[in-house]
Amino acid sequence: MSDRWVCLDVGETLIDETRIWSLWADELGIPRLTFMAAFGAVIERGHEHRDVFAILEQPRWREHLPRVMEAYGGFQHRDLYSDALPSLEALRTAGYRLAIVANQPAERTAELRALGIRADVIAMSDELGVWKPDAAFFERALELMGGPEASSVAYVGDRSDNDVLPSAAAGMRAVWLRRGPWGVIPASAPPEAVLVVDTLEELTRRVGECWSEEVAARG
Repeated sequence: MSDRWVCLDVGETLIDETRIWSLWADELGIPRLTFMAAFGAVIERGHEHRDVFAILEQPRWREHLPRVMEAYGGFQHRDLYSDALPSLEALRTAGYRLAIVANQPAERTAELRALGIRADVIAMSDELGVWKPDAAFFERALELMGGPEASSVAYVGDRSDNDVLPSAAAGMRAVWLRRGPWGVIPASAPPEAVLVVDTLEELTRRVGECWSEEVAARG
């Protein structure tokens, strides 16, 4: 077993979030294309995802939350990206230790396990009481992993602001996964990313590059 870790985000890394945002569009009576276009505009402006409701003039969106969550029913097999389970298994077989630590409700931990997700550590922000991009989130993640050197951990996520920049600041090897809206709308990769991949399958083939001599020289 290697002393290196691969720590992964959840939304748009393991889980395709198309279904949840489509349910929001349907609940609010907004055409899905219109909703998704507004969502993209929010990301392009560097705002948080909840700002989509302001663009769509839905100030009372929280009143709809219980119905959306009931219709969603938590993570399901159809929400998993097709490369999620095989890639986790490939990383494990290659000797990497695995962690999944993300900004999600507490119940997502059990849901991920029910979908067959296996990792040495699985924890969501609502369980931990800390949220990305706060430095405390990454400090807590390292604690859950047993206190490895931050440089021995590759943190994989789709968002530059929540994943790449803060994990790099914490001393981890930041990997930018270019899928989902946060992954494809930005024009270029943040320089803090030591590796940029389009799929988790590509990650399994290239993860070793996170610790290449060139990366090591960068600190």
